[in-house]
Amino acid sequence: MKYWFMFFFISFCNYNYAQQLIIIDTAKNKVDDLNEVIVYANKFPEKAKRVAQTVSVINNTGLINNNANPADVLINSGHVFVQKSQQGGGSPVIRGFEASRVLLMVDGVRMNNAIYRSGHLQNIITVDNMILDRMEILYGPSSTIYGSDALGGVVNMYTKNPVLSSSQKNAVTANAMMRYASATNEYRTHVDLNLANKKWGSLTSITLGKFGDVVQGNQRSSAYPDFGKKYFYVDRINGIDSAVANSNPNKQIASGYHQLDILQKILFQPNENVQHVFNFQLSTTGDIPRYDRLTETANGNPRFAEWYYGPQIRNLFAYQFSKSNTNSFFKEVKLNANYQHLEESRIIRRFKNNNRDSRTEKVDVLGFSADAKHYAGNHEWHFGLETYYNKINSSAFRENIVSGVTSKISTRYADGPTNMSYSGAYVQHTYKINDQLTLNDGLRINLVTLNAQFIDTGILHLPFTSAQQNNLALTGNLGLVYVSKKNVRIATILSTGFRSPNVDDLTKVFDTKAGYVVVPNQNIKPEKTYNAEISFSQSLKNFNYGFSVFYTQFIDAIVVDKFTFNGQSTINFQGIQSDVYAPQNKARANVYGFNFNTSIKISQQIKAEATYTYTKGRYQFNGQQIPLDHIPPTFGRIALTHQSNNAKIQLSTLFNGWKRIEDYNLNGEDNEQYATKDGMPGWMILNLQASWKLSKNVLFNFGVENILDRNYRYFASGISAPGRNFILSVSTQF
Repeated sequence: MKYWFMFFFISFCNYNYAQQLIIIDTAKNKVDDLNEVIVYANKFPEKAKRVAQTVSVINNTGLINNNANPADVLINSGHVFVQKSQQGGGSPVIRGFEASRVLLMVDGVRMNNAIYRSGHLQNIITVDNMILDRMEILYGPSSTIYGSDALGGVVNMYTKNPVLSSSQKNAVTANAMMRYASATNEYRTHVDLNLANKKWGSLTSITLGKFGDVVQGNQRSSAYPDFGKKYFYVDRINGIDSAVANSNPNKQIASGYHQLDILQKILFQPNENVQHVFNFQLSTTGDIPRYDRLTETANGNPRFAEWYYGPQIRNLFAYQFSKSNTNSFFKEVKLNANYQHLEESRIIRRFKNNNRDSRTEKVDVLGFSADAKHYAGNHEWHFGLETYYNKINSSAFRENIVSGVTSKISTRYADGPTNMSYSGAYVQHTYKINDQLTLNDGLRINLVTLNAQFIDTGILHLPFTSAQQNNLALTGNLGLVYVSKKNVRIATILSTGFRSPNVDDLTKVFDTKAGYVVVPNQNIKPEKTYNAEISFSQSLKNFNYGFSVFYTQFIDAIVVDKFTFNGQSTINFQGIQSDVYAPQNKARANVYGFNFNTSIKISQQIKAEATYTYTKGRYQFNGQQIPLDHIPPTFGRIALTHQSNNAKIQLSTLFNGWKRIEDYNLNGEDNEQYATKDGMPGWMILNLQASWKLSKNVLFNFGVENILDRNYRYFASGISAPGRNFILSVSTQF
């Protein structure tokens, strides 16, 4: 407990409320004034002081580029909690909502598709953080602008654009970076090339990463001396699965993977008011071991010999047109047409079983959005239309790895023609009453349709052959912002969110553990949230402080509960007699919490900052009050930074509070099986980062994460975090 008191002491002395007031740009070594901060929460650039919703901006290139993936960027910012089931993943949690209840966006295109699940997701790693320009986190329901899935908030990721030449001459610039991390044996190489003249620009980016097995920390609590240790791994010896003793139990064998990311952008800007951007992105991985499942045992033996995600592929092709300062009714216009192709698969084989089950999903997404802005005196009107059409192909087979014989098994989702579409029309209004007061309000009409066909029902004997839904929803927001001439800011907002059941909710068949199988339920309805929030902050010359408090009511929440299938409470699934469960709208919940941030500029070169977040959630379920799953423990960050013209050094700590077992949802996604008998212990780690500008074009970075080699694990995670981790990187520009 002692470090909590230390935190609160420092917190009262420091404040950096990036969500609402300021952006720390370490490249410039200055704190931007509230009046200068620009955010894109409403898709068009807007001064932060005019936006009622809480928005956090990460534009620190050192933080963005010097992490393994965007999930780790969020973790090390201290503003977002992230769950991990394996090294190759990361599932952001915003205000107690996770996975399909948080919307991921890249370059204005929604990443959430029809098979985003409600458990834990790893899809954020398919965006290359080494070519990111900035990230914006929107807190609270954001369905007015962004539609379905934005119950807890939105993570917006923006990649860099080509830079045009400032003269008549052609310009060629390039950046290269190499990064090594000892605890994960990470080798990562990045290069990008910018070719441009005054009107045309091309940006090509390639990043190749290889990640080894994670070595966890060795310093454990005396109460849990063996927590997280990996005593065995499975090897096939002479055609027989064998549990092999792990010579180093801190080494989490079967957690490594590799990844390739490619980006190509072409910019054509005929004049300063018109832009055409062609955006091509490819991300592909090797097999990604599902580490948490590979640690499970049954009757003293490993439960699985193989459990991994096959290559995860994300292709994006997008064209964006933008025009400003027009002479028409709409002064600003943006159009975005895009296509995505995504593939993911699950390969599972139980220990000493020769049958390997493979389930593959392919998703094709066509999207289009149009946004336009009209100005009338102190009023700004933002009109928008968007539609996304998903086509899903789900296949599955079983292969006997000895005989080579293949056979049919149940697919994860409906095996027939299956499609889903998201459409919406919205208007967002900003009334700048005067220099101090701003009114934000908006409405959106949403239509989500789903059509799933089940062709082969002989395996599970489904009582239906199709499932259709047409869900219409109205969402809105109303906010008021006051900013005094002394930079005191008070904002309040009421907002609603909704999430329509997707293919994962409506057609999925899977087992999360032996004897427990989830089957389809075609009668589920959309989930809804109603949110109220108030925030206060003040920005002074060298000292900033503030907080936000929120309350969210979660209605018609989809929870997995006991179910009957063809009149039976148990079925035989993959050779095991299993209890039947299904998603159902059986719960409502209350989620509330607060965030507190501080920052102080001690001198021209020294700055201290801290952040702290608390969230609490309870379900009303079957007449009982039970913990809401996905609710993180208290978490935050404290940092002390010294920066000069050519060097920067930062000492920081990340921390999580206890998540007691009585606060776990034992029938949800909290994964109590990967915690201690008492829950997930609280922890605090100490990190050191330093960078030196060796020359005009060469930057050297050195860091030590988890200096004390603490053993720790994020709540609901099935893999322990890296132990003492030495990180070296060199970047150059030429």
